[in-house]
Amino acid sequence: MATGWARDGAVQDQIDASVDDAVKRARSELPSGKSLTHCENCNAEIPAARREAIAGVRRCVKCQALLDENKTAHSGYNRRGSKDSQLR
Repeated sequence: MATGWARDGAVQDQIDASVDDAVKRARSELPSGKSLTHCENCNAEIPAARREAIAGVRRCVKCQALLDENKTAHSGYNRRGSKDSQLR
């Protein structure tokens, strides 16, 4: 693939870096620590099976689903820095 002044493999390095960033961000959002017995949002009891399955769980299924729906997609930043993508 012709990339101008970039060295061979630079495009793949950019892809790998973007994937690594996404994995790090997803891992940082995972709960950790001791699970709560009651939801921090609605105070409903969190079932024991959920607390055992997910370490550090803090919300009931309903509240977590609402939170996940309202999350916006993280776009990160453009590693290539082309003019077209900067103007969007």
